[in-house]
Amino acid sequence: MSDHLGVDQLSSSETTATPKARQGRGRVLFASFIGTVIEFYDFGIYGTAAALVFPQVFFPALGPAAGTVASFATFGVAFAARPLGSIIFGHFGDILGRKRSLVATMLMMGISTFLVGLLPTASQIGVVAPLLLTALRIFQGIAAGGEYAGAVLFVSEHSPKASRGLWSAAPNLGGSGAIILTNLTFLLTSLTMSPQAFVAWGWRIPFLTSAVLVLLGLWVRLRVSETPVFISQQARGTRSRAPFLEAFRVQSRQIFLAIGSMICLMALVYVGGPYLTSYGSKTLGMDQTFVLAIATVGGLMTGVGILIGSAWSDRIGRRKVMIVGAAAGTVWTLALFPILDMKTGWAFAIGMPLTSLISGVVTGPVGAFLSELFHTRYRYTAAGISYSVAAMIGGALPPIIAPIIIERWGSLAFGFLLAFVCLLSLLCIVALKETRNYELDRVDTDVKN
Repeated sequence: MSDHLGVDQLSSSETTATPKARQGRGRVLFASFIGTVIEFYDFGIYGTAAALVFPQVFFPALGPAAGTVASFATFGVAFAARPLGSIIFGHFGDILGRKRSLVATMLMMGISTFLVGLLPTASQIGVVAPLLLTALRIFQGIAAGGEYAGAVLFVSEHSPKASRGLWSAAPNLGGSGAIILTNLTFLLTSLTMSPQAFVAWGWRIPFLTSAVLVLLGLWVRLRVSETPVFISQQARGTRSRAPFLEAFRVQSRQIFLAIGSMICLMALVYVGGPYLTSYGSKTLGMDQTFVLAIATVGGLMTGVGILIGSAWSDRIGRRKVMIVGAAAGTVWTLALFPILDMKTGWAFAIGMPLTSLISGVVTGPVGAFLSELFHTRYRYTAAGISYSVAAMIGGALPPIIAPIIIERWGSLAFGFLLAFVCLLSLLCIVALKETRNYELDRVDTDVKN
């Protein structure tokens, strides 16, 4: 028998598993986990570098404030490119299979990130440096647009129905692991060299070392087979010829509500991570090492929240858990900046990790939720577009506009904006029905939701 996984080994109706099947399931989980570790690590190190280094390295002529805005603007460019990646890789993932698309997204993401670590600075090649940085950031975004949805589907379409929520959390846990890894990498780098050396060349180390993760991820993904759900669809000959068009023709309502449902978690993740890293070190004037240490704790709390939310969703449903998380986010974001603006270490040590915990609870059920909401024929495309557009709205815009809003109207005004985003997500979640009991290989032509 080959190292590849068979459909019979990983059927969702299995009640027992052989040691080989259990080993195969472990590979599936790890393949999905490591992929999103790489995706979020690459996004995370860029976000952290955008907060701490890139204003000086790539935008020195703009000054600290404008340089930070420009730096986060290049961070946001990748989010704008993500829907395109979802359409491209979703198309091939729905027609040719999840595995092939996932190998391609990992290669594209890894090469782009490695090249960022080799880029000349603005002092060396002038305006060409930020232009090259933006181009590589676009390629990162296209790859990320195809990565997350594929990783989620890859594990959910292999998972037992009763524990699909917990299984499907593996890619999200990869995101949490990446946050920890990102901040630890920058923390260790900054602790082992002077601030001048860190700005001069030390920031490159996290980007260059990402190559190790990519090679590991490729090795694992090449050793697992296509999902049973997709193989079953191939056998029935029911693949869609135009997944993007069919998804919007059949389930446009679900796509738009899914986008609205996830903008809350995107805002909490990217404000609670990259932006608060910048806010703590630059606006509050806290020691960079302390900020990175608390950000590492935040990554751990995100993982705790994901485990709680995903396991809880298998017991009470995806919808109820997401409602609780969005409601908590609505209340908490109103209190977040008044707490942070106390400008004490304890306030920051409470504010950042608690934001991460709430974001984790909302994120926990999302993998299963997206997989169950859409049909196999266009699931990769629909799930990817929903996630990518939500990331563009909730993940890219708030960190970019936060400095402008806070400078003009104060931090509390930005807190009200975040609360509004969470409330909007809450309303969208309420408008959807529970998906926990849906079969992933259903063949009906519509979902009455």
